[in-house]
Amino acid sequence: MNRDLMSHLAHADHPIADPLGDDTVQRLLRRAVPVPDARVLDLGCGGGEWLLRTLAAHPEARAVGVDLSEPALARARAAAETAGAGDRLTLHRADAAAFTDPAGFDLVLCLGVAHVFGGLLPTLAAAREHLAPGGRVLVGDAYWQAEPSPAAVEMLGEGYTDLHSTVDRVVAAGWTPVYGHTSTRHELDDYEWNWTGSLAAWALDHPEDPDSADALKAADAHRREWAAYRDAFGFVSLVLRPTP
Repeated sequence: MNRDLMSHLAHADHPIADPLGDDTVQRLLRRAVPVPDARVLDLGCGGGEWLLRTLAAHPEARAVGVDLSEPALARARAAAETAGAGDRLTLHRADAAAFTDPAGFDLVLCLGVAHVFGGLLPTLAAAREHLAPGGRVLVGDAYWQAEPSPAAVEMLGEGYTDLHSTVDRVVAAGWTPVYGHTSTRHELDDYEWNWTGSLAAWALDHPEDPDSADALKAADAHRREWAAYRDAFGFVSLVLRPTP
């Protein structure tokens, strides 16, 4: 099954591609957007959900999204037009790690995309290059909230550590957290069950579709993986400012 289609179907009932509830997303944005007319960049924007929420809350803001998925960018473009914000959203089909813009941004979003940059700290280093004076970064990444099993480490990689060490590494890299949120058990489970459930439901509703069998297999594989690392997995979102 096409990766873009799979992602779109899996997020049908949970459009934010992170384990965060709607109230949490709004609260994070309230703390992250520094000025009403902010210029905001999302590195790995997908369907633009974070940017669309930002533009809806701040009618004077302008946003730029970067992603490699043309179908996701097309959905973001259409949603912005429907919301009357098309003239305030610029989208680029490009590698987020290689994207450049001569102007600085008041807020850089990079949630759940650390793998694109090679880890959390390289992600923050890339985000820093885009910041205007006084700007902020909203980053989200995984951490271990309990000792992971060898199978969990094999699935998610060896670059993660516990929450205390994760924040310490961020601070040592020259950042000051000004707000943060650790995803609740409900947010984590709701995200994963929506991901697997939406994909499986689509497959069952479209048994004649050539992608139906692959969708069911993908949902089953993801559900099994989640069961293997669920008890150890955590997700933290941090609003950061560069330390003087």
